[in-house]
Amino acid sequence: MLYATIVTTEEELAQIHRLNQQNLRQHVDENTRAVEGFVSWLYEPRLLAQMHALAPSIIIKDDDTVVAYALTTLREAAAFHPDLATMFGNLAHVQYKGRPLTQHSFYCMGQICIAQSHRGQGLVQRLYQKHQEEYGHRFDFILTEISTANPRSLRAHEKTGFHTIHTYRDEMDEWNVVVWDFHGTAANP
Repeated sequence: MLYATIVTTEEELAQIHRLNQQNLRQHVDENTRAVEGFVSWLYEPRLLAQMHALAPSIIIKDDDTVVAYALTTLREAAAFHPDLATMFGNLAHVQYKGRPLTQHSFYCMGQICIAQSHRGQGLVQRLYQKHQEEYGHRFDFILTEISTANPRSLRAHEKTGFHTIHTYRDEMDEWNVVVWDFHGTAANP
């Protein structure tokens, strides 16, 4: 039985790490990357635990197995890893609703991933719906970056209600910065 919840155990963090490793861009073939998407960053267990201590991530479990995750990444997580610091640094000059992002109450989706066996079942929307339930009272919106080479992920996020506010290139990739305003757009269940 599939259900969305917050991370509560170290075993769930370990399962997120394994799912993360399996779906890294360099671990999936070219056809899978093009058709089903990929994840760009490897999140080590220690980093996942540090992020979880700030704000638990959202997962979908099939009985006892994590089959999808959406990593909650508060701005304070930038202190834990240079890549997160770079990401937040790249966002410092981005504007939303006529103001710098730093003047808004938001957090980032560090990464979202669905196990290959559970794709095409609307789990992206379920993950984000749970994010809105858990964090919509604390934050105005959620923001994430999506590789321009990952159109499947961009389409899935647009279906949820995200829209692109900025595009930029760094040493790793070209990124679409997308926002889902918790109070302006409802999730598609």
